[in-house]
Amino acid sequence: MKELFQYVPGQSLLHRLNPVTKLILTIMICAAAFITSSVFFLLGLLAVDLAIGLIAGVARKTLGILRGLMKIAVFLFVLQVLLSRQGTPVFWIITDRGLLTAATVVLRLVVVCMPLALVLAVTRVSDLSNALVQVLHVPYKYAFTLTTAIRFIPQFLEEMSDIMEAQTARGIAFDQARGLKKLGMMLPLCAPLLISSVRRTDQTAAAAEIRGFSLRTSASAFRRYPFHLEDALVLGFCVLLIAASILL
Repeated sequence: MKELFQYVPGQSLLHRLNPVTKLILTIMICAAAFITSSVFFLLGLLAVDLAIGLIAGVARKTLGILRGLMKIAVFLFVLQVLLSRQGTPVFWIITDRGLLTAATVVLRLVVVCMPLALVLAVTRVSDLSNALVQVLHVPYKYAFTLTTAIRFIPQFLEEMSDIMEAQTARGIAFDQARGLKKLGMMLPLCAPLLISSVRRTDQTAAAAEIRGFSLRTSASAFRRYPFHLEDALVLGFCVLLIAASILL
């Protein structure tokens, strides 16, 4: 699971784009998913997400993300179908309006969650932070906070995995539990994970101060992030995407 948030080196079109362009593309896909109510347009946005993964050369990671989201999507679909009472009954308490609403909710969830993970797969976190400061003039401390949180996601997942392995070695059968039972067994692990997270936060804060965190400005980074033709084309595609979502 932790590999889903790690950077994958490459020379694809997505890798060469300006980090700000990638971030805007992610936001526009999410905005289009929330604006539209068309199932067919949401399917088109899902196809765009899959195309991004193929173009970036991370098809395996894209399918892994989709497979992980499907577990949540199936649960939400069943829950929405059973709770919705509007529309014409199709079978038992299931209605046509409930099926349509459930499909819309599930597709919207998948479409919104995939782009950020795919962008992180083709963008170095340091480049994203520097581009936010240089191009968008975001204060460095806010950009640092955002990118540090993203960078710590795989580390926290790895620590959680290590804690679970340690507990398994002590006789707790995590591998045999399923569903809510496994969730109940994992809740006590939040305490050691929280303690290790606080320790890591203190170490990171001390390291940042030693390296002159408070002195960083938009001119501190040695790399520059200019916009090129492909960035303009992608931004134009974002405008068309929003316009299509509003019209449909």
